[in-house]
Amino acid sequence: MTSRIIEILVGLFMVLFFAAMVLLATRISNLSGIGGGSGYEITASFDNIGGLKVRAPVSAGGVRVGKVTGISYDSESFRANVTMQIEDSHRAFPLDTSASIYTAGLLGEQYIGLEPGAEEDFLEEGHEIELTQSAMVLEKLIGQVVFSKSGNNSSE
Repeated sequence: MTSRIIEILVGLFMVLFFAAMVLLATRISNLSGIGGGSGYEITASFDNIGGLKVRAPVSAGGVRVGKVTGISYDSESFRANVTMQIEDSHRAFPLDTSASIYTAGLLGEQYIGLEPGAEEDFLEEGHEIELTQSAMVLEKLIGQVVFSKSGNNSSE
């Protein structure tokens, strides 16, 4: 009888373990916010989006206000176009809002941060954010430091 109870407890523990692994995997891969939800779409163009992915969070003041719904490349302007869905409860972003790409967390997940401006009119469906700041690319920064150091040594 006691071996049967132990088998049941081990089975329950394994079920809880697998449920926790599935929950952890969905949180890490941003699948927890898959629901359609309502909101309005806006776009922004960036020179470089780094590792930004579809379903990445869009936040303002550290609060998640939406998600990235699409990424495409414009071969005329040579920029990446990012489409974002902002939740209906966050409709008060001024027209002069700026968008920047930041890196968060240990895994280096990238997200878009919105900084509201001071305009009296608000962003609506289909509007484009004009003020953007691209992702910082570590390789590019290292290259600039290396080249600036080598340039200083050759002039001495």
